[in-house]
Amino acid sequence: MSLHGCEHLTSLKAAYGIQPFYIIHSYFIACSSIEARRVKAKSCFCHTCRYRGLRVHACLSCVYFGCYNEQHIHNHAKTKKHNLSVDLSYGTVYCYACGTFVYDEELENVARKQQRAAAATLGIKRDFAPWEPGQDEIELLRRNPKRRKVSENSHIGLRGLINLGNTCFMNCILQSLTHTPILRDYFLSDQHHCHMTANPQQCLVCEMGRLFQEFYSGVRTPYIPYKLLHLVWTNARHLAGYEQQDAHEFLIAALDVLHRHCQGTNGLSYSSSHHCNCIIDQIFTGGLQSDVTCKQCNNVSTTIDPIWDISLDLGPGPGSTTAAIAAGSNLVLSAVGDPALPMAVGPALVDLPTASLSPASGFTNSPSNYEPTSLLDCLKRFTRPEHLGNSAKIKCSNCSSYQESTKQLTMKKSPIVACFHLKRFEHSTGYHKKISTYVSFPEELDMTPFMSSSRNNSNGYTNQIVRESATGLSCDNKYSLFAVVNHSGTIESGHYTCYIRSHKEQWFKCEDHVITRATAGEVLSSEGYLLFYHKQLLEYA
Repeated sequence: MSLHGCEHLTSLKAAYGIQPFYIIHSYFIACSSIEARRVKAKSCFCHTCRYRGLRVHACLSCVYFGCYNEQHIHNHAKTKKHNLSVDLSYGTVYCYACGTFVYDEELENVARKQQRAAAATLGIKRDFAPWEPGQDEIELLRRNPKRRKVSENSHIGLRGLINLGNTCFMNCILQSLTHTPILRDYFLSDQHHCHMTANPQQCLVCEMGRLFQEFYSGVRTPYIPYKLLHLVWTNARHLAGYEQQDAHEFLIAALDVLHRHCQGTNGLSYSSSHHCNCIIDQIFTGGLQSDVTCKQCNNVSTTIDPIWDISLDLGPGPGSTTAAIAAGSNLVLSAVGDPALPMAVGPALVDLPTASLSPASGFTNSPSNYEPTSLLDCLKRFTRPEHLGNSAKIKCSNCSSYQESTKQLTMKKSPIVACFHLKRFEHSTGYHKKISTYVSFPEELDMTPFMSSSRNNSNGYTNQIVRESATGLSCDNKYSLFAVVNHSGTIESGHYTCYIRSHKEQWFKCEDHVITRATAGEVLSSEGYLLFYHKQLLEYA
């Protein structure tokens, strides 16, 4: 990669210097003064469609802003022959003649100075700085000159796990976690600082760090995760023993232990005293909004609860009548560390059914009178308004009397990694069974229709109704599938396997110590028990 951009950028700098980039970066990206922030708030939108949001680009040759997603900036570049623009979200330079982003060392230095100036005006004492090796790292690199090149056909990161006796459930979850992109980056960049200084051997986060090192060391022989299994047994005693366990239950228990052992750098977040900012919560925690509306006066009570996953019912099936009757109190919260009070917003509706805290189940909505055939069907039913009925009246603080109400669940905050649990194991009075209904799921998922903002805003989704995603929506809530855990067999005896995405288009099937190549078609046609999706676009505050 050249340090001086492409020939088109070189020609532009020869004609105009760095002044166009300096002005754009100062006023619309770094916003290094109060005046600059006012200008950006007023003027940062597409001049063609008036869109305000991510991926608006500024032309480096004239005063034109255009959105990238709708290709208005592309059309401008083609018409005016202005080949270079700056992304107003990140300050990167794009060349339309070359069809790629270009890097220029001189412009990078300008951007770095502007960011420091902006941080100073905002009272930020320490701004983000890229990692640079110290003397110890430099010496280590000199002693080990061999480099491992990661290519499209590279198998680095792929390693089987020995089954220690009915531990296929654990192996599938470990494979999914080790191939979670941002979690992998966290551990491989050595960001964990152990707080269990008295007994670091008991820290599950440290053991996960060693697991990542083993997976990405290049060694191909199967790994034996006996220490990690022992630590989970020690800290989640309900999983101890060699009986077959539920993969979803293990996932929640593992996240809970990691959460407790991994304290965030700043302790608790600024927005809520109940939310930790450790790496587990940063990646997996989302916010589920519950709106309960009084049928008499339309008074709305809103609570927002932290969740690690969403459990989705797969339809009524035999014996679902009992579940339907109990629809009035159907919230179950995945354990997110210590129990935390929900955040109440707006006027309170008292005497609501209390959400129970369970390490084995995620938030779930009641079954309906039809069986869903896709993940989108499940999510539509999950976010559909539900009439609580005459037998589940609540006391409205506005009416001061017990009234019927409706309840609707939506996502207030989408997590970086969204985990969907398809409830295939049904436990009813007198019998237990597995639901093997095929439920299709996409390789790319847009969660925008299921966000709380879509319920209230006038962007094509009417109040209390969630519709399918429309074209041209923001990519803020778009996800890509990267892991699928499957269960074969019956509820009494079975076996867990999983599919993981190693690279963008490469899928592999993991069955304990055996790893084989798979196709996207095989993944999408599998039964599906746990589905892991990763956000396509990350915003760094």
